[in-house]
Amino acid sequence: MTGTIARLPDLGWMLHPLIAIPGVRHAVVVSEDGLRLGHASAEDLSGPVAALSVGEAEALSAASAAMTMTGRSTAGLLFGEGARIRQIMVESDLGFVLFTHAGAGAQLGVATDTAADVGLVAQQMQLLVAKIGAQLSAQPREQAAPTS
Repeated sequence: MTGTIARLPDLGWMLHPLIAIPGVRHAVVVSEDGLRLGHASAEDLSGPVAALSVGEAEALSAASAAMTMTGRSTAGLLFGEGARIRQIMVESDLGFVLFTHAGAGAQLGVATDTAADVGLVAQQMQLLVAKIGAQLSAQPREQAAPTS
């Protein structure tokens, strides 16, 4: 049995309101299982990652899925099985990375520098999810039929 692989639409265009916020460097839309659905970088950036490449966005997507699974395990341990992860924040010496639930099966990630207003970024992430959450959602992939 031969199947076809459907190309996922690039949802990076939806991220432009986020990358326009001062201090925001990159944004990514990620499926729950770590597939990159789209990404965007602010203009005129300098530093080690001036523009997020597809490979870097895919690595960030995979990291997002791993952090979410770890967060889900931690929340389940502390608050019970039904506890869902709404947002994860990682702080480094050079900035912040925020991941938030963005509809069924999807997450939204934003990387900032240290000068960013993280509260404003988190608020704008939530507003974007509320505004276009249906487009950010990722349908579960179909199970492959067993081969004989």
